[in-house]
Amino acid sequence: MRLNSIKRVGRSDFVNMGSIRLRQPLPTQGIDMVDPFILLHHYGPYEISDKSNPFDLGPHPHRGFEPVTFLVQGEQLHRDSLGNESVVKAGDVQWTTAGRGIVHAEGPTKDFVEKGGIIEGIQLWLNLPAEKKMMEANYQHTTYADFRVVTSDDRKIDTRIIAGELHQTYGRIATQTSVNAFMIEAKSDGVESFPFSDLHQGMLYLLKGKARVNNSTVLELDKNQLIQFNQDGEGFTIEAETNSLLLFLSGEPLHEEVATYGPYVMNTQTELLEAMRDYQMGKMGFLPVN
Repeated sequence: MRLNSIKRVGRSDFVNMGSIRLRQPLPTQGIDMVDPFILLHHYGPYEISDKSNPFDLGPHPHRGFEPVTFLVQGEQLHRDSLGNESVVKAGDVQWTTAGRGIVHAEGPTKDFVEKGGIIEGIQLWLNLPAEKKMMEANYQHTTYADFRVVTSDDRKIDTRIIAGELHQTYGRIATQTSVNAFMIEAKSDGVESFPFSDLHQGMLYLLKGKARVNNSTVLELDKNQLIQFNQDGEGFTIEAETNSLLLFLSGEPLHEEVATYGPYVMNTQTELLEAMRDYQMGKMGFLPVN
């Protein structure tokens, strides 16, 4: 397999989002976006208790993209204006297609707050093409146990196929564009190869541990955590130096103008103004404060 060369290696520094402190590997000063991926936030680990609950996002709108949550630790309650209400547990993924508009809320369940624990996860913003920005909103929730798994030959790396395809194993999440999303759980010394289309832009993010990519670049917490690949090969390899957890994402770039404001991702400033107006008019639905 011809390995993709590495375009950029990025840090995952902490930023403040209101009262929440989280890592933001995308965007940064060095990497604006990896088309079609707009934003990647790594939140937590947060200590949750009845005396401290820093991660509780009340009702808020989205339009024009797909907000995706990969929950690593803990337990969250999802509610939205479509009438969905589900408890998302460690290892689960919730994939929301905001389309023309949705109002949702997420935060630790009341039971989890009462008993206490750790919450950690990834929030990803995946852009929608102009032709699908005003489609009907949709919500998908898949549990950790339901994902199909590809195990490496050495039995040391398990890759959960969330969306897309790896070694002819397909993800359960239905996507609007050509996208791969894999959660990679690696034991020390595990080795695996990951082919992906040269039509895709790809990136690899390290959540835990230490791993060597393409026999050269080392991903390590607080140093290098994000790799963006060039579109010049057939895939990449991982060798885990310690027990590690990584997220691989790839997608076919849209090559469209991007206009963002707060919770909206559109193509023009006019469309952003329309989104703000439609939310105020209730056209994205309603969700009461719980």
